[in-house]
Amino acid sequence: MNPIEFYQIKSQENYETARTRAIDNPELFWSEIASTFSWFKKWDQILSFDWSIPKTEWFINGKLNITVNCLDRHVDKNPDKLAILWEPNDPNDKSVKYTYSELLSLVCKFANGLKNQGIKKGDRVCIYMPMVPELTIAVLACARIGAVHSVVFGGFSAAALSTRINDAKCNLLITADGAFRGDKTVPLKKIVDEALDECKSIKKCIVLQRTFQKIKWNERIDIWWHDFIEGLSDYCEPEVMDSEDPLFILYTSGSTGKPKGMVHTCAGYMVYTAYTFLNVFQYKQGDIYWCTADIGWITGHSYMIYGPMAVGATSVHFEGIPSYPNWNRFWKVCEKYKVNQFYTAPTAIRTLAKQPLKLIDGHDLSSLKVLGSVGEPINLEAWNWYNQNIGKNKTPIVDTWWQTETGGIMISSLAGVTDQKPTFATKPIPGIRPVLLNNEGQEIIEKEAEGILAIKFPWPGIARTIYGDHTRYKEVYFNAYEGYYFPGDGSLRDLDGNFRITGRVDDVVIVSGHNLGTAPIENSINEHKDVAESAVIGYPHEVKGNALMAYVILKSKIETSKLTVELRDLVSNQIGPIAKPEKIIVVSGLPKTRSGKIMRRILRKLAAGDFEKLGDISTLLNPEVVDEIKNKLAK
Repeated sequence: MNPIEFYQIKSQENYETARTRAIDNPELFWSEIASTFSWFKKWDQILSFDWSIPKTEWFINGKLNITVNCLDRHVDKNPDKLAILWEPNDPNDKSVKYTYSELLSLVCKFANGLKNQGIKKGDRVCIYMPMVPELTIAVLACARIGAVHSVVFGGFSAAALSTRINDAKCNLLITADGAFRGDKTVPLKKIVDEALDECKSIKKCIVLQRTFQKIKWNERIDIWWHDFIEGLSDYCEPEVMDSEDPLFILYTSGSTGKPKGMVHTCAGYMVYTAYTFLNVFQYKQGDIYWCTADIGWITGHSYMIYGPMAVGATSVHFEGIPSYPNWNRFWKVCEKYKVNQFYTAPTAIRTLAKQPLKLIDGHDLSSLKVLGSVGEPINLEAWNWYNQNIGKNKTPIVDTWWQTETGGIMISSLAGVTDQKPTFATKPIPGIRPVLLNNEGQEIIEKEAEGILAIKFPWPGIARTIYGDHTRYKEVYFNAYEGYYFPGDGSLRDLDGNFRITGRVDDVVIVSGHNLGTAPIENSINEHKDVAESAVIGYPHEVKGNALMAYVILKSKIETSKLTVELRDLVSNQIGPIAKPEKIIVVSGLPKTRSGKIMRRILRKLAAGDFEKLGDISTLLNPEVVDEIKNKLAK
């Protein structure tokens, strides 16, 4: 058996056995999986943790380099194995293929360039790039020499970029002259120049030529990518890293305060992403896998680079957007590369569901073996559309629950191995121990229950801290419920032990003394034939304490008073009269982050009439909808 396939769960019986073994002897369970990787030195101890500090360490004193596991060991066995199939923004441009051997050479060249600039183990490097192969190369080059990469999504503003650079105290920035996004050209270098006015730690800025647009040039710090690597060796000795050395910092938005720089370390993260990738997607050697995320998000880190490459997978990397040049682009790419596993977000699914079915019917999607959903709970209407029209009612759907903080997938079905259930993430990955807590922090023993989701035992992929602010890390994730990791989500659990994520705990609204989760109300509203998407929040009410407001995006025109009656009846019938929204506002869009997360904090402030203290909205995907909503509410 290929060592990489050693820990692949292939049957329901395997799943039950693995789950029991992981609970009975977690250290043996994870050590057997970790033993399939390449180490310079094996660990002295598997696990040490104390969540009162909090501190978690895995594979203690082990020595490794993650790029040896993602590149070198595959090159040794099969150098011509395809690593990346890159699909450009414009389908008329040339696509590019990289073998593992070619990728290793390019990574080593760039790593040597970093060393020439004095970058060493532990230094922080910021990467702000379009979805081009060079982004992956830059990430892996940092890991090769032990530099800590901090990737910032290429759609963020100058203010958001400078905040992240300054927080991590990065001393080198990697970017491009610009980025193509659909029919638009994004001036990345111009944004970088503005950001660097506020960043004193950056010594050099490496610039890739992508759009060839005219840019401002600073001879003191700017270096062209092609000049940076010219004449350099295509071999770079991998830095020996300790298991607990930082691999990367990735920023995630906090509900309050500045973004949180989550720190992931080398060994545990590698083991966990490879293990979950192989099992959730049931990847087989020779398959073509496509995750549509951007590498600027944790999904891109874990399930475009590190997880797939750790097992020698072939992945599609896509620069474009689903609507360009037409709304059939995703299906054209699936057909072109004969994609076997397709992983995308419910936001994308709901948007695609609004397009004519003829855009799908013209494409051969018979290669698809697994469909995936990530980023938020998927509502029933979107799940059914995905299942019927893309999966043809025969392709398993993995509805994955996890976070930037967890490093990898925590709760999900295993494609074709364990049972799926629409709108349920289903059961935990073997090795993960989720529980439901009541408001007093006590475990709910009943099988069928609803409560606060928590994790009661560490796993290798858990983030170790918030960069530069361990106190905040403890306060956010470990103080609320002593002895548990608290992800901030609520969940339902059915009689079979399946989990359904009900949304953020702070998205529970108390109306007339009743606790109402907003996610079930949204699911009910979204079932209306004329509704494309909705967001439900609570706002102050002089009689009820709080009332519910629903922001609704329509698929088709309908008279507002008629819509209001029908939606209230729908919610009343499915959940109860207490859950009926007091107000229903029709909008053209909802304020979202670049990853598709609805910014409910902003919606709550708008509903409460607090128009002035919305915070920085420049990093939103669509900041213009905030003014539209303001105007509607002000009338």
